[in-house]
Order: sequence, then C-alpha cells, then structure tokens
Amino acid sequence: MSFGTSHPLPPLILDDVLGAQKMLSGVSRTTPIEGSRHLSRLVGAPVRFKCENLQRTGSFKLRGAYVRIAGLSPEERASGVVAASAGNHAQGVALASSLLGVRSTVFMPLGAPLPKVAATREYGAEVRLHGQVVDETLAAAQEYAQQTGAVFIHPFDHADIIAGQGTVGLEILEQCPEVRTIVVGIGGGGLAAGIAVAVKALRPDVRVIGVQAANAAAYPPSLSAGRPVSVEAQPTMADGIKVGRPGDVPFGIIRELVDEVRTVSEDELSSALLLCLERAKMVVEPAGASPVAALLSDPGAFEGPVVAVLSGGNVDPLLMQRILTHGMAAAGRFLSLRLRLTDRPGALATLLGVLSVADANVLDVRHVRTDPRLGLTEAEVELHLETKGPEHCVEVSAALRDAGYTVIA
Repeated sequence: MSFGTSHPLPPLILDDVLGAQKMLSGVSRTTPIEGSRHLSRLVGAPVRFKCENLQRTGSFKLRGAYVRIAGLSPEERASGVVAASAGNHAQGVALASSLLGVRSTVFMPLGAPLPKVAATREYGAEVRLHGQVVDETLAAAQEYAQQTGAVFIHPFDHADIIAGQGTVGLEILEQCPEVRTIVVGIGGGGLAAGIAVAVKALRPDVRVIGVQAANAAAYPPSLSAGRPVSVEAQPTMADGIKVGRPGDVPFGIIRELVDEVRTVSEDELSSALLLCLERAKMVVEPAGASPVAALLSDPGAFEGPVVAVLSGGNVDPLLMQRILTHGMAAAGRFLSLRLRLTDRPGALATLLGVLSVADANVLDVRHVRTDPRLGLTEAEVELHLETKGPEHCVEVSAALRDAGYTVIA
C-alpha cells in the first residue's frame, strides 16, 4: 500500500506534540496504565500496559485525526474531509469530524467488518463501501477528494497526525516517569514516530522499540535501504498494522529516533491476544497486542520498567473467536489425535472415561466405523481436546497408551 505526501512538511518537534496535547484537552481520554504481573515475572522487571484500547473509538486514532482536522482552514472545513480505512482510522476521523462540525465521508472496503462500519456511521460519517482491498478503497477516496475538493485525511503520513499520536508518549512519561523502554506497534509509523518525537526530546535515555507483524514488515527492509520501500504484505491477523510501505514523514522520524524495529509471527500475535484477555482482562485487537507478542517472544531483550502500548481494541467478534482458538493451539492447549479401538457397544464411552480421568476436555469427536482401512471389528476416533498446556498434552497421550489405545497422530 503506497500513500505518499502531497507536499513537503516541516520537521516535527516537541512543541508540536505539546500543542496537540493542549488541543486534545477534553477531547481524548488520558488512558490508564495498568501493570502486568505475568509479563513482569517473565521479563524480570515491571511491565505496564498503556491502554489506548480504552480510548474513545477504541484506539489512539482519534488523537491524530482531531489534531489534523482542527488545523484545517475555515475554507477547507467547509469542503469537508474524506478518509479511507478498514476500521480504526475511519472511526477516529468520523468522531473528530463530528466534534468539530465538519462533514466527513469515509470509504471502507466491501469486506470491512460490520461492527466497524456501523460504528463509523454512528460517529457521524457518511460511509461508502468500495473495493475488495484497501488499495482500491484508497484510490476511490482520493478520486472523491479531487472531484469534490474534500480534504483527504491521511492515516499516518502527515505531521499533524503524528503530533496527535505523540501525545501518547507524553502521557506515558507523566504516568510512568521511571520507564526505560516503550514498545509500540508499527504499521505506517504514525504512532511510533509521534511517541519517539515526544519521548526522545524529554527522555533520550528511554528506548523506543517498534514492532511489526512479520507478514507485513515494510520497515526492516526500508531502514536497510535508507528510504521507504514497498513490500507485498501477506495475510496477517494484525490488519491494523498491515501497511505495504512506510509513510515518508514517519519513516524519517523512525529512522532517526526509534532504537529498534522487531517482527512477530502470527502464532506470537495470537498468544499475546490470548494473554491480554485471560491475564489482563483486556480486549485488544491483534495489532494492539503486537508489543505484548514481542515481549513474549524475547522477554530478556527489554530493559525495565517497560510500557507496552495496547494501541486498539476494535476486533470483530468472529475474528476474535478464530484468533483465540489459534492462540490456544499455539500455547499447547489443544490436542488433536486419532486412535483405533474395538468396535463394540460401550467402547466410545470407555474411551471418554479415560479422558475424563486424565482431566481433558473433549471439544469434538469424529467416530468412523466404515472405512476400507479399518478391519471388521475396528473403529477410528478423531478427537479434539482442550488441555492445560504442553505437559498436560503429553500426560493425556500417555494415559491413552497406558489404557491400551494405539494413538495414530
């Protein structure tokens, strides 16, 4: 996905972020910071969450959108604004526009989750569904801007957007002055760039570490090349940070101020989301859980105290269900296996009794009695079990073998 800026922009400085903070007073929430005992034990130092998933509209995006739209001239406001987004930016622009009395039109892909479409409309935007992928949606929004004179509100590649997102960094320093490392997800780079501008100006000793989904990681090759380069993003559950090309403006800031950019796998993302839900009682979208995934994947690499930015909590319930299942499998809490038994009355009940004694929860049973591979007195059972973890999986398999069953897989 390539956006690009329409004109050169002046360098962003701390005063811009401080000005954005004043502008956002009474508009955005000062979101809480919550501790994580589990991650603190794992990392060996205090770990805290900056809960932007509890921000108005469910993500940090309101901050930048409001600052950008508030900075428009009266003539520009009269022309309205337009944006393209599959979710969080759409809602941020919609609410910011409503608060400022500006007409907004938001283009969203045809496959955008219905809860996000409904929320964007409820915040006051006219929603137009167009395109199968965000690139097509973006092109439609830009064409609309050219035809109508509406101002295109870029999701990350504008100094005002970055200044607004940088207020997250100011709040972190106020709420956790002892912080040594801030971990934040990176898509186009607006949030990480804004945080880096604020934090490095006030506390240059604090490390800022960015995290990308490995399937959509444009920053590592871009940083190596010294300029933004495009990559073909692969499918990832972290759609909030799925961006094929860094923004020109945030890239320059991240190259200079962000200490490191890491990548995390899909398994690590799903495990992180599961941890946030189970241990922290936080509903977080996969992109918002990416800093937690980085901590889980290499806990010894982060000097504490650590603040991980949970950037958003807008996740479709159906996607959440699939991700949680994936996360439990990645954590070794699902066991799938096949075994053969003698086909006689009560055989399946006896098998389930063994599993009950082993304290395994049966999620699904597929009982095959007619198959050319089976003998006349044989049946095959495919089991999907919920377990307590990898060690319990071994114990359950051993219990089945001890009971005389042949475990095939």
